[in-house]
Amino acid sequence: MIQSIAFLTYAVSDIKAARHFYEDILGLRLTHEALGEWFEYDVGDTTFAISLADAGHPVPVRGAVLAFEVSDLDAEVARLQKQGAAFRGAITETPVCRFAIVLDPDGSEVIIHKRKT
Repeated sequence: MIQSIAFLTYAVSDIKAARHFYEDILGLRLTHEALGEWFEYDVGDTTFAISLADAGHPVPVRGAVLAFEVSDLDAEVARLQKQGAAFRGAITETPVCRFAIVLDPDGSEVIIHKRKT
């Protein structure tokens, strides 16, 4: 029986650039590392990981898209813009949420998300 999501991982082509983006720009805190090729970040009750791309896991990531929930979308987008993060378009509003899409160094989409109350 499935109990929870153990982790979600993105393949990256340049581990140093990816760590800079996810740690220094997005602000994730490293929780585990393995062999300099696998880096984990605990986010809430799940884990996000980055690992080196290979033939079976090319970049940019296609398929599942990562979305991080934030407390203040406008403030987070402004902070990321000041850090030089690249965005795909402007903030989008739906009936249930607002979000912006930021691109990691490989062009993989990372959603910065705020659910409406």
